[in-house]
Parts: sequence; structure tokens; C-alpha cells
Amino acid sequence: QAQLVESGGGLVQPGGSLKLSCAASGFTLDSYGIGWFRQAPGKEREGVSCIVNSDGVTYYSDSVRGRFTISRDNSKNTVYLQMNNLKPEDTAVYYCAADTELLRLWELGGEPYEFDYWGQGTQVTVSS
Repeated sequence: QAQLVESGGGLVQPGGSLKLSCAASGFTLDSYGIGWFRQAPGKEREGVSCIVNSDGVTYYSDSVRGRFTISRDNSKNTVYLQMNNLKPEDTAVYYCAADTELLRLWELGGEPYEFDYWGQGTQVTVSS
């Protein structure tokens, strides 16, 4: 069964760091663009960061640029999101998604069902 599985979420104090992982099974990630999204209670889903498959170009939302870093390790079939200087407003469920046309869906604000793969999410809570 092909799927994406996120891990690495948890409770962290403001200013702290977490590293999320998005591991693919049943398919190889190197042919896909990968995006990280988040959704907080009562708020719309937000695109956080994405990495385009063709040349590794990365994109970040204004709210996380300079604090978050997306990377991929094709040998481990995994994409990471390093999150530093976390703030309470970063609290959300974080999802990763894969699609061969990731950038198009990223720019259009695609729904989860439109992506080739969408993970189950991992909770990140930033609180003192």
C-alpha cells in the first residue's frame, strides 16, 4: 500500500525546535514534488513549504521563511521539515503531500484529495 507517514511532532516550548519526517512507502519520492501543510483548529489549511522534484527549488510561506527548512533524502525516501524558533502560532497538525505536479497544486491551494498522496498528519504544539 503506497502511503506517506509523518512523524516527529510533539510538544515544544516557544523558541524550541522540531524536525518532522515524511516517509514514503510503496513508491519512490524522487519523482514527486513534496509539500508540507498545516491546519490549526478553526483555521484554514496553510501551505508551509514545498520542494519541487525537478531541480530541488524550495518555497516557504511568509510565516515560516527563515525559521523552517525543507530537505529531502532520496536514499531514505524521506522529506524533512526542520522547524526552528517555534512560536505558539505554529501549533497545528502538519501534513505532507506528494504529487508529480506539486507546484501547480501548491499555487492553486489544492485540496487533499487532489494530491497523489496525502499523509495522516502529525501534531505540533508550541506552548510553555
